[in-house]
Amino acid sequence: MRTSDIERVKGLPLFADAAPDTLRVATAGAHLQRFPANTMLLLEGDPVDFLYVLLDGQVELHGTWNDRETTLAILRPVSTFILAAVVLDAEALMSARTLDRCEILMIPGDAIRTAMRLDPRFAMAVSRDLAGCYRGLVRTIKNHKLRNSTERLANYLLQLRAADNSGSVVRLHHEKRVLASLLGMTPENLSRAFAALQRHGVSVHGAVVSLGNIGALEALAKPDPLIDNHAPRIGDIIADADAEIWSSEWYKTTGPGAEAAKRHG
Repeated sequence: MRTSDIERVKGLPLFADAAPDTLRVATAGAHLQRFPANTMLLLEGDPVDFLYVLLDGQVELHGTWNDRETTLAILRPVSTFILAAVVLDAEALMSARTLDRCEILMIPGDAIRTAMRLDPRFAMAVSRDLAGCYRGLVRTIKNHKLRNSTERLANYLLQLRAADNSGSVVRLHHEKRVLASLLGMTPENLSRAFAALQRHGVSVHGAVVSLGNIGALEALAKPDPLIDNHAPRIGDIIADADAEIWSSEWYKTTGPGAEAAKRHG
């Protein structure tokens, strides 16, 4: 890797507290690579030789079964993926492909496992990253099991608004076909959900969605901090774990958790 690339790696949350020797071990066989849109990075069932760190672009994680396919997550920078498989030296449980032009840091799995054994601070950073991903998965499962399609879409738009700090106009970051799969519905159901949201002030023009009545949308969505993460992805809130810590602090100091603490205080 070039010196400039190593400096970028030092700034990643995963390596922020790592010792210099740990960084050398981890980056010895690492490389930055740029991929065009619609590139299949790996297939479920494949052995995982590298940890992937998304630095630019978007990556779709998806799974298949019996000729069916579903989107599991859409990743935006900065995100690691396939980290659990790397830690366990196991096969991939999901496939990954680029949705647009991506810049990805690829770190050999052996180097990650060696660095974890050598440096407790790095091992803690890996645990933190995995915890952020796990909590995000729990949120997704609760969202899919407890809400109907219109409620899921309404909360998605509110989360997108919060993450992008975008006011009353949000921009969808991927095709509606991908969004439908991400939210656990067909494209036809997504169209019906958008139509249902019109009476709550939502209008769609291609990838641009106007939220004309935030109050009405929130009244329908009933956002819940134990399901939804409304962390703005700005400043120090970079990785999923950062967003989880922000959400937890908000819950304890401002949200329902603060009210519960006052009642029992």
